[in-house]
Amino acid sequence: MNSASSNLTNNATAASGAVSPTAGTPATPTPPAAATAAPAPANPAAPAPAAPAASAAAASPTFSPLYQQIKALITQSLQSGEWKPGELIPSEVELAGRFKVSQGTVRKAIDELAAENLVMRRQGKGTFVSTHHEARAHFRFLRLVPDEGVPHYPESKFIEVKRVRAPADVARLMELKSGDAVIFIKRVQYFDGVPTIIEELWLPGLIFKGLTAERLVEYKGPMYGLFETEFGTRMIRASEQIRAVCADEGAAQLLGIAPGTPMLSSERVSFTYGDKPVELRRGLYLTTRHHYQNELS
Repeated sequence: MNSASSNLTNNATAASGAVSPTAGTPATPTPPAAATAAPAPANPAAPAPAAPAASAAAASPTFSPLYQQIKALITQSLQSGEWKPGELIPSEVELAGRFKVSQGTVRKAIDELAAENLVMRRQGKGTFVSTHHEARAHFRFLRLVPDEGVPHYPESKFIEVKRVRAPADVARLMELKSGDAVIFIKRVQYFDGVPTIIEELWLPGLIFKGLTAERLVEYKGPMYGLFETEFGTRMIRASEQIRAVCADEGAAQLLGIAPGTPMLSSERVSFTYGDKPVELRRGLYLTTRHHYQNELS
């Protein structure tokens, strides 16, 4: 197993983001105009020249299913803040009227948004914008659960919070320029008083300007809830790599374990709307009483 360095500098490659959708009402692609007829050949018996294959291929329009166009438009409304986290969005009937499509098309678009945790359906109440303040959202990105007992959120002790220039590897993963300002956070998380996780986080300095150690200590909810409420940034998805390591001297001291103790090391890049990376998180997990759990479907 690899040795876990005190600064958790495991290299990883972030997943490439998808292009954010274009605003506006979906339009049916217009087929290319008919080509102007070529002059008749001098010899009527001679065949007319064939159009180049490449030109025909280039003229072929690209179609996307209508429900995906509607999904993109709803996502843009979420991204622009038309409907805030936790708020009720218009009904399927209202959205169908707004976009001039069938209710079934809207339902299919919302089905996909719900599967991606962007919205949440509540029986008899409607569809709401998902928020990190929901109880179920607390464990969407925290995958370390106890071997026995009910999963619960850990307590945090902040070791360091400061504004620094982004190292080259951090800048690359977060699509920043080397040397751009970032907020660096280092903390130890405790389950039932036992130190179990060491985390180092990097956040874009421009987005999280004003984030201080005092504010982090004052806030009692999940950190992503703070990011959503006070900085208008919601984590939509994450790309994560995990490997087995051995605790080095620094990790052993913070967690009260022997150097060389087996641990899990993770590196995660979290993205907001438009597949924009807004957090790099590197963690060391002690698995003496806990295990990493993920639901696959």
